[in-house]
Amino acid sequence: MQAGQPGKRRELILFLFITVVLFPLLSVLIVGGYGFAVWIYQMIAGPPGPPVQ
Repeated sequence: MQAGQPGKRRELILFLFITVVLFPLLSVLIVGGYGFAVWIYQMIAGPPGPPVQ
């Protein structure tokens, strides 16, 4: 076994963790958080559209 192998294996595991777990989870949380913020804003300010006269 070469001296660089443990570092490469750890790097591969970290890369797979980031691409398979971390980024999808972050994207779901960001999109869900934005949707929740818009929902709360519309509860306070009302739905979008022309003003009611």
